[in-house]
Amino acid sequence: MRTLVRFAIFFPVAFLLQLAAFTYAQSASSGTISGTITDPSGAVVPGATVTIDNPVSQYSRREITDRSGQFRFPNVPFNPYHLTVAKTGFASAVQDIDVRSVVAVNTSIALQVGGASSTVTVEAAGDLIENDPTFHTDVDRDMFIKVPLESQSSTLSSLVTLTTPGVAADSNGLFHGLGDHASNSFSIDGQSITDQQSKVFSNQLPANAVQSMEVISGAPPAEYGGKTSLVIAATTRSGQGMTKPTGQIDASYGSFGSATAGFDLSYGAKNWGNFLEADGLDTGRFLDPPEFTVFHDKGNLLNIFDRVDYSFTPKDSLHLNLNYSRSWFQTPNAFDNLNVQNVVSGGTNANPIFANVGDTDQRSKIGTFNISPTYTRVISKNAVLNFGAWARKDLYNYYPSGNPLADLGPPNLQTSSISQTRTLLNTAVHSDLSYAKGINNIKIGAQYGQTFLREHDYLGVVDPTYNAPCVDVNGNPLPGYANQSACDGVVSFPNPAYLSILGPYDLTRSGTEYAYFGHTDVKELALYIEDQIRAGNWNFNLGLREDVYNGLTDANQTQPRLGIAYNIKPSSTVLSVSYARTLETPFNENLVLSSSGCSNAVLAPLLLCTPGVAGTLQPGFRNEFHASLQQAFGRHAVVSGEYIWKYTHNAFDFSVLGNTPITFPIDWHNSKIPGYAIRAEVPVVRGFSAYFVASSVAARFFPPQSAGAGATVGQSGFPFRIDHDEKFNQTTHLQYTLSHASVLSGLWGGFNWRYDSGLVAGSVPCYNPTGANSPCGGITLPNGQPGVDLSGLTFDQQFQAGILCDGVAATPNSGFTACDNAGYKSNLVQIPAPNTEDDDHNPPRVSPRNLFDASLGKDNIFHKEHYKLDLDLTAINFTNKYALYNFLSTFSGTHYVTPRALTAKVTLNF
Repeated sequence: MRTLVRFAIFFPVAFLLQLAAFTYAQSASSGTISGTITDPSGAVVPGATVTIDNPVSQYSRREITDRSGQFRFPNVPFNPYHLTVAKTGFASAVQDIDVRSVVAVNTSIALQVGGASSTVTVEAAGDLIENDPTFHTDVDRDMFIKVPLESQSSTLSSLVTLTTPGVAADSNGLFHGLGDHASNSFSIDGQSITDQQSKVFSNQLPANAVQSMEVISGAPPAEYGGKTSLVIAATTRSGQGMTKPTGQIDASYGSFGSATAGFDLSYGAKNWGNFLEADGLDTGRFLDPPEFTVFHDKGNLLNIFDRVDYSFTPKDSLHLNLNYSRSWFQTPNAFDNLNVQNVVSGGTNANPIFANVGDTDQRSKIGTFNISPTYTRVISKNAVLNFGAWARKDLYNYYPSGNPLADLGPPNLQTSSISQTRTLLNTAVHSDLSYAKGINNIKIGAQYGQTFLREHDYLGVVDPTYNAPCVDVNGNPLPGYANQSACDGVVSFPNPAYLSILGPYDLTRSGTEYAYFGHTDVKELALYIEDQIRAGNWNFNLGLREDVYNGLTDANQTQPRLGIAYNIKPSSTVLSVSYARTLETPFNENLVLSSSGCSNAVLAPLLLCTPGVAGTLQPGFRNEFHASLQQAFGRHAVVSGEYIWKYTHNAFDFSVLGNTPITFPIDWHNSKIPGYAIRAEVPVVRGFSAYFVASSVAARFFPPQSAGAGATVGQSGFPFRIDHDEKFNQTTHLQYTLSHASVLSGLWGGFNWRYDSGLVAGSVPCYNPTGANSPCGGITLPNGQPGVDLSGLTFDQQFQAGILCDGVAATPNSGFTACDNAGYKSNLVQIPAPNTEDDDHNPPRVSPRNLFDASLGKDNIFHKEHYKLDLDLTAINFTNKYALYNFLSTFSGTHYVTPRALTAKVTLNF
């Protein structure tokens, strides 16, 4: 009742704010720098070169003053910048500018005639450090276009993984930020996207459309809600001010038959601009497969992005983003999915006939469109009002094999054939008022959104022994038999676990598919106010947010967001602490299926529902604390570090339906996530630049499971590490460009070293029959030795885990039912020593891996002035490391890292 009352109060307030702003609005993720250049007498100076740059993010732009001596940089990402003015006959001038609001930064600079350069310092800019209590990473396009990226179909995700500390790398372009499953959100030019952007859920924004990113891993400011472990605030590319059309055409070809083609074009004038981008991919390795050998893994992707900017008057402007993406891809097969044996006739007889029904052939198709207009009104030199809206839709189709009986997988993976059509339509309106004057930088905003979820699922049992009406004398399920009355009482007996309700949907016994339709409309309202107060060396971030969630269940949360930073200028040090309270909302993907499936008698056994677990997922809440330090070393290096501690009540994770991409959210009682993140940066010095990111973040979850469909972990009742917990990871990136005048000018090279200590692999068999927090168990072999039971894994799964028994390695066609402790080992997974496994303190893990990537390129090969041809070569995993991302993960199964992949790319710039 209290939630409904609050909703009734806040909705009219939000509506009035938006109505008031309807004729005035702007993109909330970037600002503007403008000004006038004069000579000592006050006369304007046309033709002066004005440059802004950030040495850390490597953002750089240049403009020429017009006849009135004015310059303007629109669409500038929030950051501090060096502004340099140069003009023949005058001394150069330098200013430090800090862009922290959509309110334009205006400056006037008077050049001196001849002599030495003059410098004007604007408060709180600094060289390499930012006096900001929110720990974040800044990455500009000039940096990331030369970083070798592992995933061609999820370039934005790969970029975040390789440049941001605190991120655990997972398969299929998925990344886990700061110990959470996928509690990440994107803010694209002010549009909030909190739904998952992994390539098995949605088609994400192409990296070629992005100008710069700010990845927030510290306590989120009040303007961000929903999924805030990582907030990726991206500013897209704009054509405004491009009086001469510029762009590029590129194409590449590489390993696995991977081919790409794309183009972009920027053009416009002082008052308008357009940026258009399109690209396509066709590859034989679209997803990360469960085998290092690549087969049944084809896929293709198409992206189209268009950004339009138009200024009606000096005070009124429009910004519009349009995006369409389409992907089609196969679900990669394991060797277990080849030549599947299943019932071909006589399914209801006592002796059904089995034969080869073909290979598993499951596929997916995802279509995504997005439209996001924003209108901006400049109220005064200190205030800007925005109004925006958006509609974004994902249409996901999952197709089973042509013969559904071929979908039969190992008993511990898939017993049903499944197809799905799912839509997610997210709509919202939002407005915000920014006011910057003196020490205050205030932002007040409201957002109302509605997400329409529609889930159509069709399921049929394809395992003839999964729900067998009859069992043999030893209790083993028997294929065949139409019902329990057909058991003869001699060789077949009624199965006490038989579920008659599943009988009509058993495809091996002439059944039909069960149709399920789930839908809901999730309504969310947010109001927030925040102020960044700069007082001397102090910087205070003060914010308050109210979220009201109304979906399958109701919740509301008042959330303070606080941060304090202090700049010790003599030592170039910034110390900061911050705190955030957040409302944690359920993931939308298959939310209805997970919330209601366990109350459905047909679905409950197929979803492995846990008895006593409530169905509907409840929003949770979190308290998180951060303490960080920044230290600059002259102008040549800066190091940042952060300690994190998060406590979540109702912590979300995912589980998966069989060997499919159909995953659904589940809810645990609570989680505790401590850890640290480090980033070191060396800005460009004589063509050389480098960065280093590292982190260690625990992901400790505590039973019981409180909501959602079935889970395969956490059944002991003790704390456990979720499957994206990782002790340590790091990325080191080195880059060098030859810029001196010579035939080699424009030659560059980039190098990545990625180390991962390994995600949790809780499904690996081990030995610990007495451990209180261990599911390992153990057996005694016929010779009396203690042994490990391997019968729960197929031979192929043992091969995938790199298991060896007494020096003999499992293969896809041969393996073990058991192994003695002394001879039980693995090449790909770290197995705890006998009697030491503990789900919280010593779980099995994927073995550590070092992956090395490199790129080499030559810009402007023929040294042309207008049409410049670039060539670059990229090698991913050039040592061909044989390693796993994960093994039988509760979220996504088993996946290998990319084998050595070589790609050549040619680009024409004009």
